[in-house]
Amino acid sequence: MRSRLHFSIAFAAALHRFRHEREGSAAVEFAMIAVPFLALLFAIFETAILFFAQQALESATHDTARMIMSGEAQMAKLSATQFKQELCARMMTILDCSGGVTLDVKSYSSFSSVSIQNPIDSSGNFTGGANYNPGKAGDIVVVRTYYQWPLIVTGLGYDPSNLSGHKRLLISTAAFRNEPGTF
Repeated sequence: MRSRLHFSIAFAAALHRFRHEREGSAAVEFAMIAVPFLALLFAIFETAILFFAQQALESATHDTARMIMSGEAQMAKLSATQFKQELCARMMTILDCSGGVTLDVKSYSSFSSVSIQNPIDSSGNFTGGANYNPGKAGDIVVVRTYYQWPLIVTGLGYDPSNLSGHKRLLISTAAFRNEPGTF
C-alpha cells in the first residue's frame, strides 16, 4: 500500500511540476508554428521577387517599344534578334533574357483591328507567338514580351502558377501608334 501511495504522490508532484514548468515552452510553441510561419515567409519572398521580375520586364518592354514608336528600329532595320538584344540590354539581370524571353511584335492598320489572344491554352501550356513586324509610320503596333518564371514555393499551399510545370507567365504589353515620319 505504501508503494502505491508513494507512486500516487510522486505522480501528482511530477504532474504539478510539469504544469508549472515553463523552461521549454518557447521551443515547443515555436515548433508548432515554425512550418506555417516559414511557409508564409517564403510565400512573401516569392511574391516580392515575382513582382520585381514583372516590373523589370515592364520597364524593358516599354523602353524598347519606344524605339519602334519613334521609328528608330525601322530606320536601323533591326531584325527580331537585334531587337531582342536591345530589350535584353535594358532588362535587369534577374531575368534570363536570352533564353527565357519571347518577343511578339505585331502591327495593325487600326485600333479596332487589334486582336490579342491568350498565350496560355486550357492545359496550361504557353502558346504565345514569336512575331516581329514593327510596321511603318502611322501603324498601330502591339509589343508583347513573355517570360516563363519558375516558381519555388509551390508545395506549401501557395501556388501562383498559371503554366504547367509550376511556372508563372509574366506578360508585358505596349500598344501605340507609330509616329508619322518617313520610315
